[in-house]
Amino acid sequence: MQLPPSVRRSVEQRADSIGFIAVKRAANAIAEAARDSNSVRLSGAEHTAAYLLTRMPATYAASCKVLDELRGVPVASVLDIGAGGGSAALAAHEKFPLAREITLVERDPLLAEAAREWLPAAHILAGDLRRMTTFPPHDLVIAAWSLGDLPAATVARLWEAARVALVVIEPGTLRGAAFVRKVREELLAAGAHMAAPCPAAMPCPMVEPDWCYFAARVELSSMQRRIQGGDLSYQDERFSYVALVRDPVGLPRARILRRPRHHPGLIELDVCTAQGRRTERATKKRDRDAFRAARHAEWGGAV
Repeated sequence: MQLPPSVRRSVEQRADSIGFIAVKRAANAIAEAARDSNSVRLSGAEHTAAYLLTRMPATYAASCKVLDELRGVPVASVLDIGAGGGSAALAAHEKFPLAREITLVERDPLLAEAAREWLPAAHILAGDLRRMTTFPPHDLVIAAWSLGDLPAATVARLWEAARVALVVIEPGTLRGAAFVRKVREELLAAGAHMAAPCPAAMPCPMVEPDWCYFAARVELSSMQRRIQGGDLSYQDERFSYVALVRDPVGLPRARILRRPRHHPGLIELDVCTAQGRRTERATKKRDRDAFRAARHAEWGGAV
């Protein structure tokens, strides 16, 4: 998966106009902050360009994968909190074409300016999430990679603003997953209903040092490979998430928690079910239909 072609071209033109060395230096600083679990603070056009080039495709791909789980949920308006370059809002625009009202909250003026380029009809609010006591009501509220350092009360305010659904996405790290699990527990207790990824509103069966996360594969352009280094033509963005809704929706029987393990004539699936976590096995000899389905199953998919 990659950004829409017009957005991709714009991002690369922005980086190209600044210069390879400056953008690479800024990209390295962003990557180092992420490795150290520090919040990324952008400063200047080169950092903005590096962020859009290296992070936006990944956050867009993960947001698309998460929002696929809300197919069939009626969404006519979207609020993207801590929007950055608007990757989550852009994904929502793709997944919910009938959503005519899109609002972004972003305090960085350079990122907001970039987002306006590919989301020209969006309403953009310049605000610091730490100081906002209320949020404008929308059908779908998305907080993607933006809540980890914020007060717990912010989550409750976002749920108040969500008329239909709230989606929270955080890095697929132990810390990010722990935050998502806390959001899940608090809002389920407040009356929210599960939409994804969990197959039921039961206590989370994941026990540390393990944690719940998924991955979205991102196709890398030649410029991205040069900036980020490495020989692979793709990268996997790991993320943890929860999608909660006001009204109950149908839930899958199980969710695949890790990449399926393929053996000759046997496929093993690590799944989460309403009864807890377990390993399911599909064999070619015993059940060809189940084996065929398992062969096409993907990490994060519903079964």
